[in-house]
Amino acid sequence: MTPVLVGAVAYTANVVPIWEGIRDYFRGSAVEMDFVLFSNYERQVESLLAGTVDIAWNTNLAYVRTVRRTAGQCRALAMRDTDLTFRTVFVGRAGSGLSGLESIRGRRVALGSRDSGQARILPSKFLADAGISAPETTFLHFDSDVGKHGDTGRSELDALAAVLDDEADVAALGITTWESLLKGGDTGFEEIWTSAPYCHCNFTAMPRLEADRAAAWVAHLLAMDWENPDHRRILELEGLRAWVEPQLDGYRSLFDAVDEQGISSTW
Repeated sequence: MTPVLVGAVAYTANVVPIWEGIRDYFRGSAVEMDFVLFSNYERQVESLLAGTVDIAWNTNLAYVRTVRRTAGQCRALAMRDTDLTFRTVFVGRAGSGLSGLESIRGRRVALGSRDSGQARILPSKFLADAGISAPETTFLHFDSDVGKHGDTGRSELDALAAVLDDEADVAALGITTWESLLKGGDTGFEEIWTSAPYCHCNFTAMPRLEADRAAAWVAHLLAMDWENPDHRRILELEGLRAWVEPQLDGYRSLFDAVDEQGISSTW
């Protein structure tokens, strides 16, 4: 039988060994797979809709746009355990004295790329929900690596640089960027406010992928075991301990943000 074809975006060099490892893991299973890499999520979603790929490894924004484009006919198949507890963190210079969302009012806020759920779209919603808006508060936008949906973290690093250069008081980051900084030791930054958890990436498929093939593929994916050294190598590269079934309620805040901000489902 023809392997299931999975699309992924090549946002960093280690994407290739990750997907080669996953492909090898599926070799000899009930549903084998292969993968194709894209330069951006827009092209990947279009390929999913056109049937060029069977499954897309989507960011949360790519998933929301796919749901809107298909009137809800697509379905999320699986996600990482770390995708269930993603957060946005607002940070400032260490010793800034800022604490809590209200302390951001009237400040200069650096936000990431316009297609980054964690560094622009959701932070904008969190601030708007708190009544924090322009012109009282100043917003600086860094549209770095547009098309990658914030995966590279470049726009978040640009936002941090703006704080260090005293061009901004606050930067919005995804939790993974913040945790990476903390692992490095003294960052020169401190946490001001952290959002409630929301969901990030998932594997998205269209109805044309037969239910039994999808179920077999997901079952084998979820069987990857952290205690197996060969599996752990792949899981560590992709930033998870276990694949899990999707929890769609975790996308509600992003659906709301996309609607409120008038973000198009096409590009």
